[in-house]
Amino acid sequence: MVIDTKRWVRFCSKFELDPSSGCWNWTAGTWRKGYGCFFVEYEDGRRGMVQAHRVAYTMLVGPIPEGLVIDHLCRNVKCMNPRHLEAVTSRENSLRGNNVKTHCVRGHEFTPDNTYVWRNGGPRPARRCIICTRDLARRRRQAGLVATG
Repeated sequence: MVIDTKRWVRFCSKFELDPSSGCWNWTAGTWRKGYGCFFVEYEDGRRGMVQAHRVAYTMLVGPIPEGLVIDHLCRNVKCMNPRHLEAVTSRENSLRGNNVKTHCVRGHEFTPDNTYVWRNGGPRPARRCIICTRDLARRRRQAGLVATG
């Protein structure tokens, strides 16, 4: 990917330092699962969106080795801090991620009082953040998308 100075300055304006965790939290657009996304241009002229943590890793650490993915050691998918990112195999990333997530993508802690276990028909039940679920329902009611009463 090609990141010129102007684009790099724009990229750096889209995250904030969290002094308590050391995470550089992405504040701009995100993909569905909370990963930051950023528009780039490739060497061959193509353009497209990529995961922002991959841009941070490439620019601050170096190229991502073929066949590896970037793992967030801090388990925060919005983090851009290269000290919190590591290139690993997909299998290693998957093994590290099992049952480790302590917070939803919006940062609410998964506690017994804030966790709904949803049996979605897949091999494992999914966890839902009750705070986020209630916020979504409230926004839908306010927008007139859900009948009340």
